[in-house]
Amino acid sequence: MIFRKSKFLQALLRCEISLNTSDIDSFFATLKAANPQPVTELSYTTVFELLVAVLLSAQATDVSVNKATRILFTVANTPEKILALGQSGLESHIKTIGLYRTKARHLLQTCQILVAKHGGHVPSTRVDLEALPGVGRKTANVVLNSAFGEPTMAVDTHIFRVGNRTGLATGKTPREVENRLLKRIPPQYLVDAHHWLILHGRYVCQARTPLCWQCAVAPYCDYKDKSSGPRSSGG
Repeated sequence: MIFRKSKFLQALLRCEISLNTSDIDSFFATLKAANPQPVTELSYTTVFELLVAVLLSAQATDVSVNKATRILFTVANTPEKILALGQSGLESHIKTIGLYRTKARHLLQTCQILVAKHGGHVPSTRVDLEALPGVGRKTANVVLNSAFGEPTMAVDTHIFRVGNRTGLATGKTPREVENRLLKRIPPQYLVDAHHWLILHGRYVCQARTPLCWQCAVAPYCDYKDKSSGPRSSGG
């Protein structure tokens, strides 16, 4: 994942904006009221399917991953069955996803480790997850959170943007934003915060033009250049 240094982000970091404790609580209370039980938009029915989907989602949309795994999982939804497909067989099922050759290789290597070291099961510790090929900190955080209910924060481009733009947690790197979010978000919201922030960044606090006029948490956001309405197409 590439986090480009935009003029917007550079300005935010210079300002070091930061929400106060009461605003943070109101921010997440509002998100919770709108969506009490948020979930990932990746489709899966088992922990292994979740791991596969997240591994495939790097630099790809959830929609494209779901389209591919919808067919893949009917054919192979265990490490053993994925291994039986082989490189070419697996590639044929995920070729519509970016970087599919590399992802296929990593997934096959991961399945080999799962079978050899974990009895075909997905491990529940960060150390074991990050030891799997193609599984970095962000992927491990998603699995730990969505599958095992741990209060982790997988900082993707959406959460990185929302954290910096709103003043919730500013940082120059995903890890800085992750650490600050974990410190600043009230404990009662931590388990679900990852999903709320991704969805908020994906559908409301968008990169080019945040939909501030539709945003329920705008009163608790420190972004100074809030948009007042959709841009005119001209003419």
